[in-house]
This record gives sequence, C-alpha cells and structure tokens, in this order.
Amino acid sequence: MNILITGATGLIGRRLVDALLSQSHQLTILTRSPHRATQYVGRQVTVWETLADQTSLDGFDAVINLAGEPIADKRWTPEQKKKLCDSRWQLTEKLASLITTSLKPPAVFISGSAVGYYGDQGEEVVDEEHSAKHHEFSWQLCAQWEALARAATSEATRVCLLRTGVVLSPTGGALTKMVLPFRVGLGGPLGNGQQFMPWIHIEDMVRGIVFLLNHHDAEGAFNMVAPNPVRNAQFSRQLGEVLHRPTLFRVPASVIRLLMGESATLVLGGQQAVPKRLHEAGFVFHYQEVKPALQDVLNK
Repeated sequence: MNILITGATGLIGRRLVDALLSQSHQLTILTRSPHRATQYVGRQVTVWETLADQTSLDGFDAVINLAGEPIADKRWTPEQKKKLCDSRWQLTEKLASLITTSLKPPAVFISGSAVGYYGDQGEEVVDEEHSAKHHEFSWQLCAQWEALARAATSEATRVCLLRTGVVLSPTGGALTKMVLPFRVGLGGPLGNGQQFMPWIHIEDMVRGIVFLLNHHDAEGAFNMVAPNPVRNAQFSRQLGEVLHRPTLFRVPASVIRLLMGESATLVLGGQQAVPKRLHEAGFVFHYQEVKPALQDVLNK
C-alpha cells in the first residue's frame, strides 16, 4: 500500500512505521521536523513538511493520522487547551477535506482519539456504544476530533477511530513517567486507587492499527485497550512487583490536583473500557493481562 502517516515520530508512530516498512508498504510521512523524522525512521520514506501544496490525496491507499500535542505533559491553561485542540482538529480537518476532494480517495482513514472521549465512567463497563456522562474537556477534545475525521466517510473511504488507552511502551509515554518514583521506592496508588485504568501494550496497539488497515469491513470507533482494564491500585501493585519495589506511598488526590490542575481528571478519573468491537472483528491480543505486559515492556 501507499500510506500517508502523521505523528510518525511519536510513541505509536515510530513502532507503526517499523511494522509497515517490514511489510514492504510505501510510506509518506507528514512532519514539521524532517531531520528528526529521518533520524527516527531512516531515509526509506518520503517526507512532507506541509499539506499546503496538496489539492487531493489521489494515489494514497490509506491515511493514518496520529498527530497531536501530548495531552498530559502540561497543565491545561487556556493556551495549552487551544494548543491541544488545534494540533488535532486543524490537521484532521485538512486531511478529511483532501480525502473528500480526491478523485480516487484513500480506501481507509484511520484517525486518533482516546478513551478520554468517555470522560470519567466510574464502575461502568464501557464499550464503543457508550457516551460521556459529563462534557469535560477530554470529551470536548475527542468528540470534535472524531467528528472532523468522520467527515471523510464515503462509499469509497471508510473511517476508523482509535479510542486509545494508556500505551505501555519501553520508551516514552506515560509508563516512563510512572516508573521513576517506583524505582526509588516511592511508588504507589494515585488518589484512592479505585479508578479504572484502560491500558494496551505497544505491540498490540500497532498490531491493532495494522489489523484495521487490512480488515476491509472495519469502520467506526474502536477502543484500543486490552481486554482486562485494571484499577490504579492494582496497576501500581503489579508495577511494584515487576520492579521488585514496595508500593507503600499513596499520592493524595489533593496533591495531584494541586500539581496538575484540571488535567488531574486524566489520572483521578477513569474508564473500565473494553475492546468489544475489536473482539467482534476477530482481533486477538497478545497481552491480555497487565503484569505480563509490564514484564515484557520493562525487561526491554
């Protein structure tokens, strides 16, 4: 396939590029940092710096859109919220517009989203048919992001939306930040520890995207999470066991809110999200339980 990818230098993008190149696909990467992209993925890809000169996406078989400002790296000031939205919405809108104006549009548009679409769901088991209980910022961000991507839907183009949980990877991402206090013996649950934490191993995340790319009946939203979400306290305990460290220190919710502000909802709330539609489509996870996933990731 001839595939256009955004976000190729990110946590998921780098592993996805490796997987697609190993399958002999032809890749074009859209990035604001061509030199950085070449360092990460080599010179066997075509690099675009902008879409400004493009009037269509004729010639591409697929578009995979993973770009976006990291959501948990900074406090959600009004300026940061705008940056989070613009980095997702503007590019997605442009890609959807180019797809719809193509004479021979790509057969599939796979676009990012997150389980933040559901907001805090408490104890409820959450599949793709659920909607947000409260229209908090994470819902506003993801709902518009998805709506802009869905605009590319036509008889010629199917759209798949990736409602992604916490991606467990040996390099980068949320786990890298979690591990440091655990390694020095200061790890433990966040808040009361009862909030659910949907997660997915980076290998299954990449395999899931490739599955959707090749599964021609797949369209709509997909929860990109492992089948067995865990509570934060359980995750913390198993992370401590894998690292052979105690998990005695609980971080009070008040401290987290002080440090993170409104974005504290990302770690103090949660979703017991399950990959119902991936299962129905026939996808099989390699990592269904969190402890083996952590062992594999941290051993690397």
